[in-house]
Amino acid sequence: MEIKLDPSRDDLPLMANTSHMLVKHYVLDLEVDFESRIIEGTIVLFFEDGSRFRKQTSSTKETCQLASNKAYKFRTPELCHIPVTNARTTFNVGYSDFVICDKGEEDTSDKDGNHDNQEQASGISSSKYCCDTENHGREDFLLVLDCCDLSVLKVEEVDVAAVPGIEKFIRPSKLTTVSEELRNEIVHELVTLPAVHWRKQLDYFVRCSQAPSCGELFFDTDTWSLQIRKTGAQTATDFPHAIRISYKTKPEGQSVTWTSDQSGRPCVYTMGSPINNRALFPCQEPPVAMSTWQATVRAAASFVVLMSGENSAKPTQLHEGCSSWHYYVTMPMPASTFTIAVGCWTEVVPKKWSSNDLMIERPFPLSETDCRYVGVCSHMEYPCRFQNAAATTQKVIPHRVFAPGCLKGVCQEILLRLLPPCLSAAHSVLGSHPFSRLDILIVPANFSSLGMASPHIIFLSQSTLTGRSHLCGPRLCHEIAHTWFGLAIGARDWTEEWLSEGFATHLEDVFWAEAQQLAPHDAEEQRELRACLRWHRLRDELRNSPEEMQVLRPSKEKTGHVSDSGASVVKHGLNPEKNFMQVHYLKGYFLLRFLARRLGDKTYFSFLRKFVHKFHGQLILSQDFLQMLLENIPEEKRPDLSVENIFQDWLESSGIPKPLQGARPPGADCGLVRRVDAEVTKWMRLNQRPRKRRRREEEEVFEKLLPDQLVLLLEHLLEEKTLSRPTLQTLQRTYCLHEQDAEALGLTLQKLMSEQTACKWMSKTPSAKSWHGDVPGTWFFSFKKKLN
Repeated sequence: MEIKLDPSRDDLPLMANTSHMLVKHYVLDLEVDFESRIIEGTIVLFFEDGSRFRKQTSSTKETCQLASNKAYKFRTPELCHIPVTNARTTFNVGYSDFVICDKGEEDTSDKDGNHDNQEQASGISSSKYCCDTENHGREDFLLVLDCCDLSVLKVEEVDVAAVPGIEKFIRPSKLTTVSEELRNEIVHELVTLPAVHWRKQLDYFVRCSQAPSCGELFFDTDTWSLQIRKTGAQTATDFPHAIRISYKTKPEGQSVTWTSDQSGRPCVYTMGSPINNRALFPCQEPPVAMSTWQATVRAAASFVVLMSGENSAKPTQLHEGCSSWHYYVTMPMPASTFTIAVGCWTEVVPKKWSSNDLMIERPFPLSETDCRYVGVCSHMEYPCRFQNAAATTQKVIPHRVFAPGCLKGVCQEILLRLLPPCLSAAHSVLGSHPFSRLDILIVPANFSSLGMASPHIIFLSQSTLTGRSHLCGPRLCHEIAHTWFGLAIGARDWTEEWLSEGFATHLEDVFWAEAQQLAPHDAEEQRELRACLRWHRLRDELRNSPEEMQVLRPSKEKTGHVSDSGASVVKHGLNPEKNFMQVHYLKGYFLLRFLARRLGDKTYFSFLRKFVHKFHGQLILSQDFLQMLLENIPEEKRPDLSVENIFQDWLESSGIPKPLQGARPPGADCGLVRRVDAEVTKWMRLNQRPRKRRRREEEEVFEKLLPDQLVLLLEHLLEEKTLSRPTLQTLQRTYCLHEQDAEALGLTLQKLMSEQTACKWMSKTPSAKSWHGDVPGTWFFSFKKKLN
């Protein structure tokens, strides 16, 4: 399959040739400079080549095993017509011309298109290293990494054979003279060490990363990739398996956000942007490139460095005014899950409170059926908590909360109290926590979402801290759910976001009901109310979004397919509208709700625990989940249910899924919803009265509503063409809308007020400038620009 990329399209290119070489481990050594807004340093990548691994896929067409005596060849890059200086000739490959060809396959790339290499490289500092003119014409292997908005300074081969004590990794039968083959064999032995030796492995990774260079490598960059070659290395097997890249980020790089926190102090954090981490470090972005990592980050001593890491790192003072932080991860995950945040954060510690102030944990021991799966793992080898008997009973993992100093009090009052019951609830539903610890960081006000989960760390918006636990609790549960679905179990194709967001949205209600210790009837009422809210949002989303963006599996039968090299594209990955859409959250949620009702909650969640035990530490496609689910549904409960039907009705069609068409809307039998309907009737009666002075006895008496009920009430009122000024004023007095959380107030501003009135109201509300666009939608950003 050829990958031809058109810069005018909205698909995100994944350029790394992961079928030829896979990164197994990254070692980063970085320094954060707030004055220049640059992160600078080195990254060392340790590889395995195609002769060492077999790419696991569900299709024989996708399976690619490379024997040591054969490797796929890249088209020899054309020389650019650039004046030669210092007897050097530059080579450059524009990403639009990057086509992977098997040996003997004709190169069909379009050489007449608008693919000027100099134009494509705009916005990236591309150091042009020359080809050896005497070797011109030879087909050297080309390593391609995903890279954007980085200044690459140097690429060199690492002489791992020079590391003291490394001889223990050399088998007696191997060569005793230093050669490329010997160095690569050392890296192979290092990356394949048994999991029980993980500490020793990390130690030698660091030692190797600091080893001297044994020669610089030719490299070039374009808009989306870094290409590296070594003269004479014609296959992946011959190519160096340990390389060091010296580089700098750029202040405008899309993976890194430089800003100030709520206390006015400078900070920087990485965000799961459409391009993920390729503007933070050169990497392999395709999900199949699951790797481990460790990082040393230096910053001024006044800053705290938080990162995706298994250890609760403490600072080491290097010299006056400078500290170093070190983190590591031993569970292989895609590079896109890596995150870092550096700022003057304050660790929030609990106040001394009585046990009556806390939600008391209920014991939810795993049943004997669940425990049968402990220790049975199908993933690649790593120190897995699912194989640790103590971890299976650890309901609440160690956790810390960090925030700007000005938010310390509200974090103590709300967030610290919610964490233990939410973690315990998640354990009661899914079993062992995949990660051994958790940090929570309240990120700056420009964070464009309610939350983001990464390994061992969750970013939360300060907007979740308003409205007491109503907004914070469910969002915290949503992000905790991503620990299992999105991190421990990832999508093998990024277009299948519903496998992460749909599951997290469905599970947040289940976790939150458990955390509140609700009685079964009350828990069902709460879930039905929230389902009704989501139904309204799904209908609105489908009415106001392009049909092609409403499909959860846009690549259909080609989902998971890649080129021979491993390169691919993420459909609509760069479309700006995608950032504001929640279709994959909502349709994914309703699909899982539909399936759970078919099975019954008890059977469904028992199956979900089995699924987690089978697939943790792995990447999946939709059919992996659906096939296993259908195998667990009794025959009498699955008429018309098949993987193909679910694909057609739910994942590969736009609009309302077929099984939901004509069905009773969610919440039709819910008492909490019926109470809202009664209140809507009162408000509409008030709105229809003449605008003359009303007598006191004619005034309506409105009931107090729960936060979710208030949001549903506003959803209904938004459907009216006009609301009178007295009605709006009464709404404000009755519910104190300016004091509500971002969700309720956002809905009010969205349609009930003119843009001018909304801007005035927001400018007078102290917390308004911290609200973001995750809920209720894109309307917010036009307002916020005027405020700022």
